[in-house]
Amino acid sequence: MLNSLDLETAPQDTRVVVAMSGGVDSSVTAALLKAEGYDVVGVTLQLYDHGAATHRKGACCAGQDIHDARAVAERIGIPHYVLDYESRFKEAVIDRFAESYVAGETPVPCVECNQSIKFRDLLGTARELGAKVLATGHYVASRRMADGSCALYRAREEERDQSYFLFATTQEQLDILRFPLGERTKAETRELARKFSLSIADKHDSQDICFVPSGHYADVIERLKPGAAEAGEIVDLAGNVLGKHEGIIHFTVGQRRGLGIAAASPYYVVRLDADRGRVVVGPREALRTRAIHLRDVNWLGDGSIDAALADDKLEVFVKVRSTRAPSPAWLRHSANGYEVELIEGEDGVSPGQACVFYDAREGQARVLGGGFIKTAVAAEIPARAMPLVAAAARG
Repeated sequence: MLNSLDLETAPQDTRVVVAMSGGVDSSVTAALLKAEGYDVVGVTLQLYDHGAATHRKGACCAGQDIHDARAVAERIGIPHYVLDYESRFKEAVIDRFAESYVAGETPVPCVECNQSIKFRDLLGTARELGAKVLATGHYVASRRMADGSCALYRAREEERDQSYFLFATTQEQLDILRFPLGERTKAETRELARKFSLSIADKHDSQDICFVPSGHYADVIERLKPGAAEAGEIVDLAGNVLGKHEGIIHFTVGQRRGLGIAAASPYYVVRLDADRGRVVVGPREALRTRAIHLRDVNWLGDGSIDAALADDKLEVFVKVRSTRAPSPAWLRHSANGYEVELIEGEDGVSPGQACVFYDAREGQARVLGGGFIKTAVAAEIPARAMPLVAAAARG
Protein backbone atom coordinates (compact mmCIF):
# COMPACT_ATOMS: atom_id res chain seq x y z
CA MET A 1 0.00 0.00 0.00
CA LEU A 2 2.63 2.46 -1.20
CA ASN A 3 2.25 6.12 -0.20
CA SER A 4 -1.12 5.49 1.41
CA LEU A 5 -1.06 8.98 2.95
CA ASP A 6 -1.75 10.47 -0.49
CA LEU A 7 1.35 12.67 -0.62
CA GLU A 8 3.48 13.75 -3.53
CA THR A 9 6.70 12.65 -1.83
CA ALA A 10 7.82 9.03 -1.54
CA PRO A 11 7.38 7.35 1.86
CA GLN A 12 11.12 7.14 2.52
CA ASP A 13 11.34 10.92 2.06
CA THR A 14 8.33 11.69 4.24
CA ARG A 15 8.42 12.21 7.99
CA VAL A 16 5.16 11.45 9.76
CA VAL A 17 4.37 12.16 13.40
CA VAL A 18 1.91 9.68 14.89
CA ALA A 19 -0.07 10.64 17.99
CA MET A 20 0.35 7.51 20.13
CA SER A 21 -2.04 7.20 23.07
CA GLY A 22 -0.86 3.73 24.03
CA GLY A 23 -3.99 2.08 22.65
CA VAL A 24 -4.47 -0.41 19.84
CA ASP A 25 -5.58 2.06 17.18
CA SER A 26 -2.72 4.56 17.36
CA SER A 27 -0.19 1.75 17.80
CA VAL A 28 -1.37 0.02 14.62
CA THR A 29 -1.33 3.37 12.81
CA ALA A 30 2.34 3.80 13.68
CA ALA A 31 3.20 0.20 12.76
CA LEU A 32 1.39 0.42 9.42
CA LEU A 33 3.15 3.59 8.35
CA LYS A 34 6.53 2.27 9.48
CA ALA A 35 5.94 -0.91 7.44
CA GLU A 36 5.09 1.21 4.40
CA GLY A 37 8.46 2.92 4.62
CA TYR A 38 7.59 6.27 6.15
CA ASP A 39 9.97 8.07 8.52
CA VAL A 40 7.72 7.69 11.58
CA VAL A 41 8.10 9.53 14.88
CA GLY A 42 5.80 8.62 17.77
CA VAL A 43 4.60 11.30 20.19
CA THR A 44 2.61 10.63 23.35
CA LEU A 45 0.98 13.40 25.36
CA GLN A 46 0.78 13.15 29.14
CA LEU A 47 -2.48 14.96 29.71
CA TYR A 48 -3.31 14.65 33.39
CA ASP A 49 -2.18 13.36 36.75
CA HIS A 50 -2.34 9.64 36.11
CA GLY A 51 -2.06 8.41 39.70
CA ALA A 52 -5.67 7.29 40.03
CA ALA A 53 -6.01 6.06 36.46
CA THR A 54 -2.73 4.25 35.91
CA HIS A 55 -4.13 0.74 35.95
CA ARG A 56 -7.80 1.43 35.32
CA LYS A 57 -9.42 -0.08 32.27
CA GLY A 58 -10.66 2.66 29.96
CA ALA A 59 -8.08 5.29 30.88
CA CYS A 60 -5.76 6.80 28.31
CA CYS A 61 -2.84 9.20 28.11
CA ALA A 62 -1.75 8.19 31.62
CA GLY A 63 0.96 6.02 33.23
CA GLN A 64 0.37 2.55 31.81
CA ASP A 65 -0.58 3.97 28.43
CA ILE A 66 2.65 5.92 28.17
CA HIS A 67 4.55 2.74 28.97
CA ASP A 68 2.57 0.83 26.31
CA ALA A 69 3.22 3.48 23.67
CA ARG A 70 6.93 3.43 24.42
CA ALA A 71 6.99 -0.38 24.19
CA VAL A 72 5.25 -0.32 20.80
CA ALA A 73 7.70 2.30 19.50
CA GLU A 74 10.61 0.11 20.56
CA ARG A 75 8.99 -2.95 18.97
CA ILE A 76 8.54 -1.32 15.56
CA GLY A 77 11.79 0.65 15.71
CA ILE A 78 10.76 4.31 15.75
CA PRO A 79 11.80 7.23 17.97
CA HIS A 80 9.29 8.09 20.67
CA TYR A 81 8.76 11.25 22.70
CA VAL A 82 6.54 11.98 25.70
CA LEU A 83 5.40 15.59 26.00
CA ASP A 84 3.99 17.08 29.19
CA TYR A 85 0.74 18.77 28.17
CA GLU A 86 -0.84 18.50 31.60
CA SER A 87 -1.23 22.23 32.26
CA ARG A 88 -2.54 22.90 28.72
CA PHE A 89 -5.01 20.03 28.99
CA LYS A 90 -6.30 21.22 32.37
CA GLU A 91 -6.88 24.74 31.15
CA ALA A 92 -8.32 23.95 27.72
CA VAL A 93 -10.31 20.80 28.51
CA ILE A 94 -10.79 19.89 32.17
CA ASP A 95 -11.52 23.39 33.49
CA ARG A 96 -13.90 24.14 30.62
CA PHE A 97 -15.63 20.81 31.20
CA ALA A 98 -16.28 21.75 34.83
CA GLU A 99 -17.46 25.26 33.96
CA SER A 100 -19.86 23.90 31.37
CA TYR A 101 -21.40 21.41 33.79
CA VAL A 102 -21.85 24.09 36.46
CA ALA A 103 -23.65 26.19 33.82
CA GLY A 104 -26.16 23.37 33.30
CA GLU A 105 -24.69 22.15 30.02
CA THR A 106 -23.65 18.71 28.82
CA PRO A 107 -20.12 19.25 27.46
CA VAL A 108 -18.21 17.08 25.00
CA PRO A 109 -14.58 17.38 26.17
CA CYS A 110 -13.23 15.10 23.43
CA VAL A 111 -14.11 17.75 20.85
CA GLU A 112 -12.17 20.39 22.78
CA CYS A 113 -9.23 18.02 23.25
CA ASN A 114 -9.02 17.28 19.53
CA GLN A 115 -9.46 20.92 18.57
CA SER A 116 -7.14 22.58 21.08
CA ILE A 117 -4.60 19.96 22.13
CA LYS A 118 -4.16 17.29 19.46
CA PHE A 119 -4.90 19.26 16.31
CA ARG A 120 -3.48 22.64 17.30
CA ASP A 121 -0.64 22.21 19.77
CA LEU A 122 0.48 18.79 18.56
CA LEU A 123 0.35 19.88 14.93
CA GLY A 124 2.76 22.65 15.85
CA THR A 125 5.08 20.09 17.43
CA ALA A 126 4.86 17.92 14.31
CA ARG A 127 5.95 20.84 12.15
CA GLU A 128 8.87 21.55 14.51
CA LEU A 129 9.97 17.92 14.03
CA GLY A 130 9.94 18.38 10.25
CA ALA A 131 6.87 16.24 9.61
CA LYS A 132 4.69 16.64 6.54
CA VAL A 133 1.64 15.14 8.23
CA LEU A 134 0.25 14.17 11.61
CA ALA A 135 -1.45 10.75 11.67
CA THR A 136 -3.85 9.52 14.34
CA GLY A 137 -5.79 6.34 15.08
CA HIS A 138 -9.23 7.93 14.78
CA TYR A 139 -11.90 6.01 12.90
CA VAL A 140 -12.69 8.67 10.32
CA ALA A 141 -11.64 9.10 6.70
CA SER A 142 -9.85 11.93 4.91
CA ARG A 143 -10.19 12.08 1.14
CA ARG A 144 -8.51 14.31 -1.44
CA MET A 145 -10.87 16.61 -3.36
CA ALA A 146 -10.52 17.88 -6.93
CA ASP A 147 -9.11 21.23 -5.77
CA GLY A 148 -6.38 19.49 -3.75
CA SER A 149 -7.94 20.06 -0.32
CA CYS A 150 -8.97 17.23 2.00
CA ALA A 151 -12.51 16.48 3.10
CA LEU A 152 -13.65 14.60 6.19
CA TYR A 153 -15.81 11.48 5.87
CA ARG A 154 -17.43 9.06 8.25
CA ALA A 155 -15.57 5.82 8.93
CA ARG A 156 -16.31 2.60 7.09
CA GLU A 157 -17.47 0.88 10.29
CA GLU A 158 -20.45 2.89 11.51
CA GLU A 159 -20.18 1.66 15.11
CA ARG A 160 -16.61 3.00 15.32
CA ASP A 161 -17.10 6.27 13.49
CA GLN A 162 -15.57 9.21 15.43
CA SER A 163 -16.46 12.03 13.06
CA TYR A 164 -18.79 13.53 15.70
CA PHE A 165 -15.76 14.41 17.80
CA LEU A 166 -13.81 15.94 14.91
CA PHE A 167 -16.29 18.44 13.46
CA ALA A 168 -14.30 21.39 14.85
CA THR A 169 -11.20 20.46 12.82
CA THR A 170 -10.26 23.36 10.56
CA GLN A 171 -9.59 23.02 6.85
CA GLU A 172 -5.94 23.96 7.41
CA GLN A 173 -5.59 21.19 10.00
CA LEU A 174 -7.45 18.68 7.83
CA ASP A 175 -5.02 19.20 4.97
CA ILE A 176 -2.17 18.05 7.23
CA LEU A 177 -3.97 15.31 9.17
CA ARG A 178 -4.26 11.68 8.05
CA PHE A 179 -6.42 8.85 9.44
CA PRO A 180 -5.14 5.49 8.12
CA LEU A 181 -7.79 3.44 9.97
CA GLY A 182 -10.84 5.17 8.52
CA GLU A 183 -11.44 2.47 5.92
CA ARG A 184 -10.79 -0.43 8.33
CA THR A 185 -12.86 -2.21 10.94
CA LYS A 186 -11.81 -2.62 14.56
CA ALA A 187 -11.47 -6.37 14.03
CA GLU A 188 -9.06 -5.73 11.17
CA THR A 189 -7.08 -3.32 13.33
CA ARG A 190 -6.68 -5.87 16.11
CA GLU A 191 -5.65 -8.51 13.59
CA LEU A 192 -2.95 -6.15 12.29
CA ALA A 193 -1.77 -5.60 15.87
CA ARG A 194 -1.28 -9.35 16.18
CA LYS A 195 0.45 -9.48 12.80
CA PHE A 196 2.91 -6.84 13.98
CA SER A 197 3.32 -8.73 17.30
CA LEU A 198 2.21 -5.76 19.37
CA SER A 199 1.64 -6.52 23.04
CA ILE A 200 -1.44 -4.27 23.15
CA ALA A 201 -3.39 -6.26 20.52
CA ASP A 202 -6.13 -7.19 23.00
CA LYS A 203 -6.01 -4.04 25.13
CA HIS A 204 -9.36 -2.54 26.15
CA ASP A 205 -10.59 0.53 24.28
CA SER A 206 -10.29 3.87 26.07
CA GLN A 207 -13.43 5.58 27.28
CA ASP A 208 -14.58 8.91 25.87
CA ILE A 209 -13.85 11.06 28.93
CA CYS A 210 -10.41 9.84 29.92
CA PHE A 211 -9.81 12.12 32.91
CA VAL A 212 -12.74 10.88 35.02
CA PRO A 213 -11.14 7.95 36.92
CA SER A 214 -14.22 7.16 39.00
CA GLY A 215 -16.66 7.44 36.13
CA HIS A 216 -18.63 10.02 38.16
CA TYR A 217 -18.49 13.48 36.60
CA ALA A 218 -19.78 15.24 39.73
CA ASP A 219 -16.76 14.03 41.75
CA VAL A 220 -14.36 15.71 39.31
CA ILE A 221 -16.40 18.92 39.22
CA GLU A 222 -16.63 19.19 43.01
CA ARG A 223 -12.88 18.71 43.28
CA LEU A 224 -12.19 21.40 40.70
CA LYS A 225 -14.89 23.79 41.87
CA PRO A 226 -15.58 23.35 45.59
CA GLY A 227 -19.10 24.42 46.46
CA ALA A 228 -20.39 23.90 42.92
CA ALA A 229 -22.93 21.34 44.12
CA GLU A 230 -25.44 23.79 45.60
CA ALA A 231 -28.78 22.40 46.74
CA GLY A 232 -31.91 23.54 44.96
CA GLU A 233 -35.42 22.69 43.88
CA ILE A 234 -36.83 20.10 41.51
CA VAL A 235 -39.82 21.64 39.72
CA ASP A 236 -42.30 20.58 37.08
CA LEU A 237 -43.01 22.41 33.83
CA ALA A 238 -45.51 24.66 35.61
CA GLY A 239 -42.92 25.66 38.23
CA ASN A 240 -44.42 23.62 41.07
CA VAL A 241 -41.84 22.35 43.56
CA LEU A 242 -41.75 18.56 43.62
CA GLY A 243 -38.62 17.98 45.65
CA LYS A 244 -35.07 19.01 46.48
CA HIS A 245 -31.71 18.17 44.93
CA GLU A 246 -28.08 18.44 46.03
CA GLY A 247 -26.74 20.21 42.95
CA ILE A 248 -27.58 20.40 39.24
CA ILE A 249 -24.17 18.89 38.44
CA HIS A 250 -25.67 15.54 39.45
CA PHE A 251 -28.23 15.68 36.62
CA THR A 252 -28.31 15.60 32.82
CA VAL A 253 -31.11 16.28 30.35
CA GLY A 254 -33.05 13.08 29.67
CA GLN A 255 -32.24 11.50 33.04
CA ARG A 256 -35.05 9.47 34.61
CA ARG A 257 -33.51 7.54 37.49
CA GLY A 258 -32.34 9.06 40.74
CA LEU A 259 -34.77 11.98 40.84
CA GLY A 260 -36.30 10.97 44.17
CA ILE A 261 -39.81 11.94 43.06
CA ALA A 262 -42.86 9.76 43.59
CA ALA A 263 -45.32 10.04 40.70
CA ALA A 264 -47.88 7.92 38.87
CA SER A 265 -45.93 8.34 35.62
CA PRO A 266 -42.16 8.74 35.27
CA TYR A 267 -40.55 12.16 35.19
CA TYR A 268 -37.50 13.06 33.10
CA VAL A 269 -35.06 15.92 33.41
CA VAL A 270 -36.21 18.37 30.74
CA ARG A 271 -33.74 21.19 31.39
CA LEU A 272 -31.34 22.56 33.99
CA ASP A 273 -31.86 26.14 35.17
CA ALA A 274 -28.40 27.04 36.45
CA ASP A 275 -29.31 30.65 37.26
CA ARG A 276 -31.96 29.57 39.78
CA GLY A 277 -30.41 26.24 40.68
CA ARG A 278 -33.45 24.33 39.48
CA VAL A 279 -33.89 20.93 37.88
CA VAL A 280 -36.96 21.07 35.64
CA VAL A 281 -38.73 17.76 35.05
CA GLY A 282 -41.65 16.64 32.91
CA PRO A 283 -43.11 13.74 30.92
CA ARG A 284 -41.07 12.01 28.25
CA GLU A 285 -42.86 13.97 25.54
CA ALA A 286 -41.38 17.19 26.95
CA LEU A 287 -37.90 15.99 25.94
CA ARG A 288 -38.75 16.35 22.26
CA THR A 289 -36.78 19.10 20.52
CA ARG A 290 -37.74 20.57 17.15
CA ALA A 291 -35.05 23.22 16.64
CA ILE A 292 -31.51 23.99 17.82
CA HIS A 293 -29.65 27.30 17.96
CA LEU A 294 -25.88 26.95 17.54
CA ARG A 295 -22.70 28.73 18.57
CA ASP A 296 -19.09 28.36 17.40
CA VAL A 297 -20.06 26.85 14.06
CA ASN A 298 -17.24 25.33 11.98
CA TRP A 299 -17.76 24.74 8.25
CA LEU A 300 -15.91 22.02 6.28
CA GLY A 301 -18.09 21.92 3.21
CA ASP A 302 -17.24 23.38 -0.20
CA GLY A 303 -16.96 27.16 -0.28
CA SER A 304 -18.42 29.11 2.63
CA ILE A 305 -21.39 28.27 4.81
CA ASP A 306 -23.12 31.46 3.72
CA ALA A 307 -22.78 30.44 0.07
CA ALA A 308 -24.21 27.01 0.94
CA LEU A 309 -27.20 28.77 2.53
CA ALA A 310 -27.76 31.10 -0.42
CA ASP A 311 -31.18 29.51 -0.97
CA ASP A 312 -32.14 30.21 2.65
CA LYS A 313 -31.66 26.65 3.91
CA LEU A 314 -29.62 23.52 3.26
CA GLU A 315 -30.81 19.93 3.56
CA VAL A 316 -28.43 18.03 5.85
CA PHE A 317 -28.33 15.13 8.26
CA VAL A 318 -27.25 15.87 11.83
CA LYS A 319 -26.03 14.08 14.92
CA VAL A 320 -26.73 15.57 18.34
CA ARG A 321 -25.05 12.69 20.16
CA SER A 322 -22.18 10.49 19.06
CA THR A 323 -24.11 7.25 19.55
CA ARG A 324 -27.14 8.29 17.49
CA ALA A 325 -27.61 7.82 13.77
CA PRO A 326 -27.75 11.00 11.66
CA SER A 327 -31.28 12.36 11.26
CA PRO A 328 -32.70 14.67 8.55
CA ALA A 329 -32.67 18.40 9.20
CA TRP A 330 -32.57 21.86 7.65
CA LEU A 331 -29.63 24.17 8.33
CA ARG A 332 -30.39 27.88 8.03
CA HIS A 333 -29.42 31.35 9.19
CA SER A 334 -30.95 32.66 12.41
CA ALA A 335 -31.08 36.11 13.98
CA ASN A 336 -27.94 35.41 15.99
CA GLY A 337 -26.08 32.93 13.79
CA TYR A 338 -27.29 29.52 12.63
CA GLU A 339 -30.04 27.13 13.56
CA VAL A 340 -31.06 23.58 12.75
CA GLU A 341 -34.63 22.44 12.25
CA LEU A 342 -34.97 18.77 13.19
CA ILE A 343 -37.45 17.31 10.73
CA GLU A 344 -38.26 14.27 12.87
CA GLY A 345 -37.37 15.85 16.21
CA GLU A 346 -34.86 14.55 18.76
CA ASP A 347 -35.16 13.61 22.44
CA GLY A 348 -32.90 14.76 25.24
CA VAL A 349 -31.05 17.57 23.44
CA SER A 350 -28.93 19.59 25.84
CA PRO A 351 -26.96 22.86 25.58
CA GLY A 352 -23.24 22.15 25.35
CA GLN A 353 -23.61 19.09 23.15
CA ALA A 354 -22.31 19.12 19.59
CA CYS A 355 -24.57 19.17 16.54
CA VAL A 356 -22.65 17.79 13.56
CA PHE A 357 -23.74 18.24 9.92
CA TYR A 358 -23.47 15.56 7.23
CA ASP A 359 -24.00 16.00 3.49
CA ALA A 360 -27.41 14.69 2.44
CA ARG A 361 -26.24 14.50 -1.19
CA GLU A 362 -23.42 12.10 -0.34
CA GLY A 363 -25.47 9.64 1.67
CA GLN A 364 -24.55 11.24 5.00
CA ALA A 365 -20.92 10.24 4.49
CA ARG A 366 -19.18 13.61 4.24
CA VAL A 367 -18.82 15.82 7.32
CA LEU A 368 -19.85 19.39 6.54
CA GLY A 369 -19.02 20.78 9.99
CA GLY A 370 -21.05 21.51 13.06
CA GLY A 371 -21.45 23.66 16.13
CA PHE A 372 -22.21 23.56 19.82
CA ILE A 373 -25.82 23.69 20.98
CA LYS A 374 -26.64 27.03 22.58
CA THR A 375 -30.36 26.51 23.10
CA ALA A 376 -32.89 23.82 22.23
CA VAL A 377 -36.46 24.70 21.25
CA ALA A 378 -38.95 22.20 22.60
CA ALA A 379 -41.61 20.66 20.41
CA GLU A 380 -45.24 21.12 21.38
CA ILE A 381 -46.28 18.54 23.98
CA PRO A 382 -48.91 16.17 22.55
CA ALA A 383 -52.38 16.34 24.07
CA ARG A 384 -52.08 12.83 25.49
CA ALA A 385 -49.28 14.01 27.77
CA MET A 386 -51.10 17.08 29.05
CA PRO A 387 -53.07 15.33 31.86
CA LEU A 388 -49.78 14.61 33.65
CA VAL A 389 -48.69 18.22 33.30
CA ALA A 390 -52.08 19.49 34.45
CA ALA A 391 -52.11 17.16 37.45
CA ALA A 392 -48.66 18.41 38.45
CA ALA A 393 -49.83 22.01 38.13
CA ARG A 394 -52.83 21.32 40.42
CA GLY A 395 -50.49 19.73 42.99
